[in-house]
Amino acid sequence: MFRYAQTNLQLYRQLAAEGYGDAETAAVVRAYEVGLRLFPGTFRGSGKPFLAHLVGTASVLASLRARAPLLAAGLLHAAYSHGEFGNGWRGMSEPKRRVIREAVGDEVEDLIARYTRLPWRRATIPDILARVDALTLIERDVLILRLANELEDHLDLGILYLEDAPRRRDFLQRDLPAAVEMAERLGVPALATALAEAFDETAGGRIAAGLQRAHPESYRIPFASHRLRLRVALSHLLARHPWR
Repeated sequence: MFRYAQTNLQLYRQLAAEGYGDAETAAVVRAYEVGLRLFPGTFRGSGKPFLAHLVGTASVLASLRARAPLLAAGLLHAAYSHGEFGNGWRGMSEPKRRVIREAVGDEVEDLIARYTRLPWRRATIPDILARVDALTLIERDVLILRLANELEDHLDLGILYLEDAPRRRDFLQRDLPAAVEMAERLGVPALATALAEAFDETAGGRIAAGLQRAHPESYRIPFASHRLRLRVALSHLLARHPWR
């Protein structure tokens, strides 16, 4: 039996095994169907299909018996940073938020928006850790979602396949131990244990020569039958080389 799901079918079996009801499962299915439209031909830097990462994140949350809206948010947590809404622009906007609200409801969209706004960098992680005990219920949910994302990213030595693996490993060793403490203080010891195990495995892990890819981040491969529109090509260019 898989530890964490990587496909929608595995996730649905997990939900049944964990005792989620039909209405809860239906909410997760709706989120997955939205993900199918937002992440076509999209891959993590490791070459892993982006949808597998999203399903895996929701699966981590299901293993914690998180409520259904948080699972749905897990399936769409990267909608605003990596989702394809048709204009090529990344980032959160009110038109994008309306699309997500209409598809999965206000509560799930609010969780995704809060996740998008949560600053997760070397400079901000100590402050988040310092505030853990004072977080509101919804802020706790968003942080648990962030930690589930970190766990999924580090499963199977995932970050070691990236072009910037040395930088990622340094971030892991210097900054992410705080994620384990966050999980403990949030009252989810199973997540803390899983994070610690994944981080330890990655810190000492090695992959075979030639498996490292030329991508530091997620990327998209357009279908051969699709033609890139000029305004989308321009938006991609500006995203890579912003005006200074």
